[in-house]
Amino acid sequence: MTDKISKDPAAAPAGSGPSGTPYEAIKAVPVRHYGRWVSGVVVVALLGWLVYAFSQGNIIWATVGDKLFDPSVLSGLWKTVLISVTSMALGLVLGILFAVMRLSKNPVTGAVAWLYIWFFRGTPVYVQLLVWFNLALIFEYINLGPIYKDETSQVLTPFMVALLGLGLNEGAYMAEIVRAGIQSVDEGQTEAAHALGMSQTKTMRRIVLPQAMRVIVPPTGNEFINMLKTSSLVSAVQYTELLRASSNIGSTAGAVMEMLFVASIWYLALTSVFSVGQYYLERRFARGSTRNLPPTPWQRVKTNLTTFKRSPEATA
Repeated sequence: MTDKISKDPAAAPAGSGPSGTPYEAIKAVPVRHYGRWVSGVVVVALLGWLVYAFSQGNIIWATVGDKLFDPSVLSGLWKTVLISVTSMALGLVLGILFAVMRLSKNPVTGAVAWLYIWFFRGTPVYVQLLVWFNLALIFEYINLGPIYKDETSQVLTPFMVALLGLGLNEGAYMAEIVRAGIQSVDEGQTEAAHALGMSQTKTMRRIVLPQAMRVIVPPTGNEFINMLKTSSLVSAVQYTELLRASSNIGSTAGAVMEMLFVASIWYLALTSVFSVGQYYLERRFARGSTRNLPPTPWQRVKTNLTTFKRSPEATA
């Protein structure tokens, strides 16, 4: 008596077709991206060639390591941070002020704000620094009547020239950034605040600006990082920041290129540190607009490490 083969698909064993024949295993063949491998090899080869060229150049790398923490270089580093922070603070204050003036319904304040932005954005910051540095040639004294009077050369010290040149120039760019942030806030927010009896100033301070910070913070962080590098221009007005301090050592020690590499290393360190701060500051102000914030780089590292540790256990 022979067994009958059931033709019922439900009675077929798992992994087999309706007639009971087993399915063949699907062999998935990944797509090969040869272009990626070729481009990767080319980039690595070019980087290797560049590293080899600098290693064989007439550069005393030991001098770079020895002068990296030279007291004069560290003093210039501190002055770079100082002038960058103070100039950015001045630019931020001026930016908020002139952005509000630009949006004002008063035609006089609006015109003055437009003129300020037009002038300082339209002329190079290097030229502005030189104008402030040579201002004593046309104004021998700064005379404010009974309030203050002194020689212009005594007032416009290298630090003050650098502060005015960088701060006033930055204020013009920050005014446009702040204006864009204010205009990104829905007008209904302002109307609701006025309906509650809040004044124009209080509405701007308590309602509009806090919401505009989400738009203002990212470009402001970029502006500050750019300020760290732009501060190297103030060496032309005899302010001994990082580049000038490094150049002074290089000219006296006969290590011009080595000291330029020292300055470059410190500029990279500064921009890297402040870029991390900018990332977390942007993340904080993005909480009101994003439900689930993306993981931070450190959180990604911990997740990958946890997955790597659990994978052998799961395999076992």
